[in-house]
Amino acid sequence: MEAVKAQNKTFKKLGFTYLETAEIVVSLNTLLANYQVFYNKLRNFHWNIEGPEFFELHEEFENEYNTVKENIDIVAERIRVFGVKSNFSLKKTLELSEIKEQEKNISALEMVREVLHDFEILHNNMLDAVNAALETGDVVTENMLTEFMTELEKRHWMFTVYLK
Repeated sequence: MEAVKAQNKTFKKLGFTYLETAEIVVSLNTLLANYQVFYNKLRNFHWNIEGPEFFELHEEFENEYNTVKENIDIVAERIRVFGVKSNFSLKKTLELSEIKEQEKNISALEMVREVLHDFEILHNNMLDAVNAALETGDVVTENMLTEFMTELEKRHWMFTVYLK
């Protein structure tokens, strides 16, 4: 019976139909947009940090944006695996992203609070994508996101402790 069902699929990428992956792709596109805005925000924090926390947070923001940069590429390539192109303009990225730009000058501690807030948005977005992947049986996307979440939860803890 499974062999017959597989033959009736009209779009096949790694055994999944286009419709089966649609929710995953939507979630990953949202994650990609959030990551891109977050990356830009982290770069700005890195460049504009001032005060006694400068050396430590300057380096930590760089660590974060380097991780985010790698994850952006991984997410975009995962979307391509499903046969979809991620052609994002800056306007479309800002429209899709739940993470918002920080346009005013803020203190070092406010920057850390912003990062923690954005971690929560990313984590919720990843959970949505994990659930979509689990519903479809896409263990590769689930594994990718679980790895992202493991690191994000650790960094969330570290930044939270920094504020105490």
